Amino acid sequence: MGGQHSLIAGVDEAGRGPLAGPVVAAAVVLPVHFELPGLTDSKRLSEPKRQALELQIKDCALAWSVAEASIEEIDELNILHATMLAMRRAVAGLKISPQKVLVDGNRCPDIPQAVECIVKGDLSEPCISAASILAKQARDRMMMALDILYPQYGFAQHKAYPTAKHRQALIDYGVCPAHRQSFKPVREAMQR
Repeated sequence: MGGQHSLIAGVDEAGRGPLAGPVVAAAVVLPVHFELPGLTDSKRLSEPKRQALELQIKDCALAWSVAEASIEEIDELNILHATMLAMRRAVAGLKISPQKVLVDGNRCPDIPQAVECIVKGDLSEPCISAASILAKQARDRMMMALDILYPQYGFAQHKAYPTAKHRQALIDYGVCPAHRQSFKPVREAMQR
């Protein structure tokens, strides 16, 4: 595998399931034969481990990009289409264009490059694992910022996933501008 054909980008997203905040996607092009001990699906890593790996990935990657689709775009397009949009933006944001893109999951974004979906790709493909970590770290930082604006919801703890605490906060305080109005628990809270 020589020269240009070795430019493969991994793509993954963070934040499809939460009730608030944007959905974030990352694209990462790693050097060929790249090895980073501990690289796996971001959900299997502790926060300190993710932070350390994030720095190493950004340092070693040939290119990386993080992009998002806004709350408004999620509500307008639906979460699947907004996720695909964020993925397209992440790939377009790479400073070098990959020959092939590997995407975690079973749905591929519509992009100019050759693209392959790999279910559980964040466990088997280092470039997807790396993208998974960058996307999660970026989104977690967004949720920490939203937590400062709307402390009553506990975004820093649950990252806006529909936990019992978050659902109770929706009942107690109603909906804030960061919430995705197209998501059922948020719609229900708005109707109360």
